[in-house]
Amino acid sequence: MVIVTTIRHEVLTLPAAPLGPDNPLPALRPLDEVHRIEDRDRAGLPHDMARQIGCAPLHSLLPAPVRDGYGRTRRDRTIDALVLENDRLRATVLPGLGGRIASLVHLPTGRELLYRNPVFQPANFALNGAWFSGGIEWNIGATGHTTLSCAPLHAARVPAPDGGIMLRLWEWERLRDLPFQVDLWLPDGSDFLHVGVRVRNPHERPVPTYWWSNIAVPEERRVLAPAEEAWHFGYERRLRRVTVPAYDGVDRTYPLNSRYAADYFYEVPDGRRRWIAALDEDGDGLVQTSTDVLRGRKLFVWGSGTGGRRWQEWLTEPGTGGYCEIQAGLARTQLEHVRLEAESEVAWLESYGPLDAPPPAGEWQAAVRRTEERLETVLPRAAVDAAYAAWKPYADAEPEEILNTGSGWGALEVLRGGWKLPGTPFAESAMGGEQEPWRHLLRAGSLPEAEPSGPPGPSLVAPHWRDLLETAPATPAAEYHLGVAQWHAGDRAQAVRSWERALELAPAHWPSLRCLAVADRGSEHHERAADRYRQAFDGLCAQRTGDDERWTAAAAALGREAIEALLRAGRPAEARAVWDRLDEATRARGRFRLIEAELLLAEGRAGQARTVFAEDFEVADLREGDERLGQVWRRSGGGELPARYDFRMRPDPS
Repeated sequence: MVIVTTIRHEVLTLPAAPLGPDNPLPALRPLDEVHRIEDRDRAGLPHDMARQIGCAPLHSLLPAPVRDGYGRTRRDRTIDALVLENDRLRATVLPGLGGRIASLVHLPTGRELLYRNPVFQPANFALNGAWFSGGIEWNIGATGHTTLSCAPLHAARVPAPDGGIMLRLWEWERLRDLPFQVDLWLPDGSDFLHVGVRVRNPHERPVPTYWWSNIAVPEERRVLAPAEEAWHFGYERRLRRVTVPAYDGVDRTYPLNSRYAADYFYEVPDGRRRWIAALDEDGDGLVQTSTDVLRGRKLFVWGSGTGGRRWQEWLTEPGTGGYCEIQAGLARTQLEHVRLEAESEVAWLESYGPLDAPPPAGEWQAAVRRTEERLETVLPRAAVDAAYAAWKPYADAEPEEILNTGSGWGALEVLRGGWKLPGTPFAESAMGGEQEPWRHLLRAGSLPEAEPSGPPGPSLVAPHWRDLLETAPATPAAEYHLGVAQWHAGDRAQAVRSWERALELAPAHWPSLRCLAVADRGSEHHERAADRYRQAFDGLCAQRTGDDERWTAAAAALGREAIEALLRAGRPAEARAVWDRLDEATRARGRFRLIEAELLLAEGRAGQARTVFAEDFEVADLREGDERLGQVWRRSGGGELPARYDFRMRPDPS
């Protein structure tokens, strides 16, 4: 048989906002994650769910950086893509943006099976900030969208089980220190894209693991899955069991029937085939199915309320149509993590493709049965199991051609651990300037001092790196980074002592002062936190040697934290002094316009705060579930919240 599946490079041109620089300050503050539940909701949960909800939830972003340098000014930009295609399907993959499948087109009908975003607009939905909507994304690490949402992955051409080729994506996930791979396999003549996924734990200890594949589809669909119950999670942070398809008298399997944003985690019975489909009124649409390891299925809806519609506009272009997400994961819900044993792996195979089923309207059980029967006809369950069995031996196949290069962090970890990871090479040549000090620590036992021409580089916090820092010479850099690692480990008192030692040694005090200010804030010493933040900002301004983007990002991040701390301590005059020293371009950003309104309120100038809102600013990094815009608006006496500022994802608290 002649195999005609191809992989080619392509360049997409679309309106895109720049990602901008990462925040250079270490992410010491508690994780801002909305997917948490009240303790009262844990009672009565299934035993395995309750255990996995309590399984090492993430409390810190370290060592990942916060990505908040993006804006909302879009212009035509080019984005590199890899296109995997046979005579039936064309998958467009963005290796530089988390390996996202941006488009999946069924060639015989010309139908786009996904919601394809016509723009690239980062927004604050990933665990570490920048994320964008549309397509199929691979979420690994912890509850929420992966820190790799807008990061490059390694990519290569590898041999496929049928004698053709696969597209392999891989990276080192830094929150849990786990390597993973995603193999995209499109057999000749197949209407289904097979996706083999493997997550490996090379460590000598168990590691909590998380995975959800998120698929954006047009929201004018009915979503079907083999379940009669679901776990509903809304932004009120309540988890409760509800009936499917309807509860409170409303059929929730039609995304627009819900008013507010919500998750519906379907309770698929044990032994039942794992699948989920989004079909239009004629029964046409996308289906996703998998081997049984990928247990969970979920529907996410934005809802029909004003806040949900505003988010839809925010993430794309007004008038281009909305979307919902159908998802598949390792656990029942996204509040859980599963245990991956030491020196083991977990692997599964997913399949994505078109489905032309009977119209999905009508009685639920009958609609599910008809859809499942059609799925079994076009892609039998046994065929998915067979595809997994055929793929698994090829998971170790070495790349034939490198197509994209990811980060150097995996190479550093492999060098340190001496691990052999067949199929996913982390070449030492991938390491760059961020990894070089840590390679020096590994080889020479000491950490070089940072160049005075910029803020400190990123910290590493895993136990093995903390051990190396503890035995390294007590230089300013070593003490600073050791404090960050100790803070991450929960040893707050020791972290403070390390930063205090760094203060005694370092010519530049502001990085350690900022860390100590965060510690003060966490222990409710707000006056001392304000003092240290003010001193840190003064020190940064004195040391700053230019206007390159790292200095600008550091000044903006530290200035923001300092103003917030000074306002909390009731010191608006000092907060105003920090504001006045920020760059004009920084003060013009939407986040800082909101801070300006808060500063004006603290100064007793509510009318001027309302004037700030009248100028139609946009907070580019507005966080999912963040209600601060509305709160500041109400404090200013603005009356009814204007629609342009209405991002509410839940009913107003009574």
